[in-house]
Amino acid sequence: MSVLSGKKILLGISGGIAAYKTATLVRLFIKAGAHVQVIMTPASKDFITPLTLSTLSKNPVYSSFYNQEEDNEKWNSHVELGLWADLMIVAPATANTLSKMANGVCDNLLIATYLSAKCPVYFAPAMDLDMYIHPSTLESFHKLKLFGNTMIPAEKGELASGLSGEGRMAEPEHIVAFLAADLESKLPLKGKKILITAGPTYEAIDPVRFIGNHSTGKMGYDIAQSAANLGASVILVSGPSHQKIENSLVQIVPVVSAQEMYDACHTYFSDVDVVIAAAAVADYKPKNSASHKIKKEVDEFVLELEKTKDILSSLGEMKEKQFLIGFALETENEIENAKLKIQKKNLDLIVLNSLQDEGAGFGKPTNKVTFIDRDFKVEPMELKSKEAVADDIVNKVIAHFYE
Repeated sequence: MSVLSGKKILLGISGGIAAYKTATLVRLFIKAGAHVQVIMTPASKDFITPLTLSTLSKNPVYSSFYNQEEDNEKWNSHVELGLWADLMIVAPATANTLSKMANGVCDNLLIATYLSAKCPVYFAPAMDLDMYIHPSTLESFHKLKLFGNTMIPAEKGELASGLSGEGRMAEPEHIVAFLAADLESKLPLKGKKILITAGPTYEAIDPVRFIGNHSTGKMGYDIAQSAANLGASVILVSGPSHQKIENSLVQIVPVVSAQEMYDACHTYFSDVDVVIAAAAVADYKPKNSASHKIKKEVDEFVLELEKTKDILSSLGEMKEKQFLIGFALETENEIENAKLKIQKKNLDLIVLNSLQDEGAGFGKPTNKVTFIDRDFKVEPMELKSKEAVADDIVNKVIAHFYE
């Protein structure tokens, strides 16, 4: 999944011949999963039609402060457009538009929106080679960089004048790659490795039957998705689950039993920075698992159980640099039991679930958790979607590294 997926991109198009390339640029943004809103300068409509861009972006295209052709003249708010965007890119950015951006010459909707934008701004210059190196253009580049804007350098090649040299707008594919690489480099968990466990474990009674629980794995998968979205490399050790995740930063290691999960966690533990143990691991397993299906031949059947290996405790004993987060699902004396678990298993943070809370627990889209850290600071949270809870947990990881 691209880092641009879900991003709201405001594309400003100024009046240069390279504007024709923005049809491909919009299509690539949409293909990457982004939401695109286009603003055109009046001059840019001489090079590509608003209809083309509206069709590709699946949004109306704006080029003036109000729609003159409508009976009820609708005001196009540059403030709302600027606040809507996660990032803004001006491509092509002509010498004229760059000068206006650098000096605050607010004479069209594009510049007004740029001046209102609160998001990161990128610009892709496009002009003839002499214009590209003119002192006034270089001054515009310098000013815009001082403003915190990011320049996507022009490329060398054949220009509209017939000359060949620097000034050609970066190709759409290169613009998308530049944006993706820049955004990824700024993600707060870039370079961090996180081991996450998810789902139930199944402990075999015979080849047909098992001891399990009602965990769906959703919480662990949502945490994995949230961490990957923020740049982390994730190893997701998952018990049997119907949950799906598609992200190149997430490696799924499927397991079935508690022993298999134990082995997988110990395989990867030394190389990770964080462990989030969200799986519902069986505490007991059958002492002897039958090699053939057990027949229904007696009125009573006694199943002898033995403890499984405690994954979290073993990792707590081994940990050196790792930030270790555990989960606790309790039905009584919740806070006290969770605090004991922190001490016993050498955890840095515990995520407490109580089955007494409505909307929390297995098989539900929501969860209500309480965070307790190793200093026993208790932080109860509101009932939220599991996706939002996952974000809260990942934010605790970010705070650990950056606060």
